Amino acid sequence: MAFGLGRLGLAPEAFWAMTPRELAAAMRGTGETGPTPDAPARADFAGLTAAFPD
Repeated sequence: MAFGLGRLGLAPEAFWAMTPRELAAAMRGTGETGPTPDAPARADFAGLTAAFPD
């Protein structure tokens, strides 16, 4: 939110109407990509899929 509303100067309506893909493209356009989270370990992923089998 801080990036979209602050750095990009978007109106709240425009920010909330954006898709994640559009926000990512806007971030790339400024040269910022944001943090890249680590992927879960295989055992952690297996535990999550067992706990939430949808």
